[in-house]
Amino acid sequence: MSVSKKIELHGGVLVAHDGSVPAEAALRTAVRVAAGLGKPVTVVRAWTISTAPRPETAAPGYMPPFEDFEAATLAALEKDVARVRADNPDVPITAAVVHGSAAERIVEASDQADLVVVGSRGRGGFPGLLLGSTSDQVVRYAKCPVLVDKAVGGNVPEPETTSDTEEMERALLSELKLD
Repeated sequence: MSVSKKIELHGGVLVAHDGSVPAEAALRTAVRVAAGLGKPVTVVRAWTISTAPRPETAAPGYMPPFEDFEAATLAALEKDVARVRADNPDVPITAAVVHGSAAERIVEASDQADLVVVGSRGRGGFPGLLLGSTSDQVVRYAKCPVLVDKAVGGNVPEPETTSDTEEMERALLSELKLD
């Protein structure tokens, strides 16, 4: 088994997820947009040794293989995606993990996606910033349209049912013309 260094997808909506509140909001937005477009969703989490969860095989004096870190990262992502997947059974949602820089890997995969969705910021250490470094790089360099979801007040907003929100989503779907 080798560690994934490339995101595999063939169209659809690619959403970055680092386990943060803004990532959760971005995932929910990506699923709503994908449902409207009739497209699948690929949820991706990039990892490095310093960001991956500790594998069960880790022990004092023993460094588990990279594959164990990858498996632990995938398990954490699957747990984060489970509720959204259960709430949206008609939308194909695939979870994937990739070793390396999140921005780099998402930009590389953006040429195979119809749309990339990112949260305005993730787990980074500068909470005052409006746009995190990964989101900023994806917006600048992606090879497809990018949607930045901003979770207001640090909370995952419930899907609004106002006509303004529905109208905005219809306009976005129409503008993207991804059919």
